[in-house]
Amino acid sequence: MPTLVEVARHAGVTPATVSNVLRNRGRVGDATRERVLAAIATLGYTPHLSARALAEGRAPTIALMVSSIANPFYPEFALAVENALRRSGQFLIICNTDGDPQTGRAYLDQIAGTLSAGVLVMNANLDFADLRATERRGAPVVLCMWERPHAEPGLPCVAVDFRLAGELAAAHLLSLGHRRIGVIVGSKPSGIHAARYEGFLDAMRAAALDGTAAPVRYARDTTQGGHDAALELLQTHPDLTALFTTNDLPALGAMQAAADLGLDVPRQLSVVGITDIRLARESRPALTTVAVPTVEAAELAVALLRELIEAPDGAAGVGRESRMCVASAPRLVIRASTGPVASGALR
Repeated sequence: MPTLVEVARHAGVTPATVSNVLRNRGRVGDATRERVLAAIATLGYTPHLSARALAEGRAPTIALMVSSIANPFYPEFALAVENALRRSGQFLIICNTDGDPQTGRAYLDQIAGTLSAGVLVMNANLDFADLRATERRGAPVVLCMWERPHAEPGLPCVAVDFRLAGELAAAHLLSLGHRRIGVIVGSKPSGIHAARYEGFLDAMRAAALDGTAAPVRYARDTTQGGHDAALELLQTHPDLTALFTTNDLPALGAMQAAADLGLDVPRQLSVVGITDIRLARESRPALTTVAVPTVEAAELAVALLRELIEAPDGAAGVGRESRMCVASAPRLVIRASTGPVASGALR
């Protein structure tokens, strides 16, 4: 297998120049870059990641911690992260914790700072003390899709205003005349979807309605969780004309529950979600939802993490805990799962 030194000799440049071309760094003239790329192609050179890590003093990979790779949102986010990393010549390791803090802690102990130069954390149910310990070992951490832009978590983060997302979803149902609205929250009361439910309450207050009187079910953030919660809500409160759900998967499950009960969506029941995963567009009826800036948030997270990784010794820690990037505002996407209250329906 050809070495970097042999590529340099073939191109008539120094090994450092070859390294700069491979990493897209430094000032390399176009003609020189073309010679190096031609030499790489001719010799069939492939960079050795372990050797590169030793030479640069850090791993060429980034870890992404997620709570459940089975949730379609996380692969969509991971793809956006991978695309951003690929442009900088880095690679992605996905660590699925299954929502288990012990599994997450093991990943942090075994990967952060060795196999990965830094860690992106996406709702992985990890203790902040463990994340700060990871930082102290030299592997920066960035929280992705932090749901409260107005409350810094004490770790670098990329925030999305999910409270606004909840408000937009609820306001849409209210604009269609719905007043008997059931709520499905895809987390525990104090969990990651709490801000979305708070947005629902904001919209209800703005309409001079008591949002706390709306029946609520807390469910797993899955299609089955949404199905079971919706089935219970609709059987217990048959006068409901709409369901507000804090994520798309429970919303899709809610539509399945409506079908099981013989209810037409949206003529007899409107359903709205939050996130806008691909399945929301592909379901029938297509799901009305509030889209969040997934790709933008992924790119901001990668950029922030790279900045922290590449900061000079000592500089990375200055104000690190208060570093927050806020992504664009969520936006309502109206599709076929919502419609006006049927004539004669209770309000």
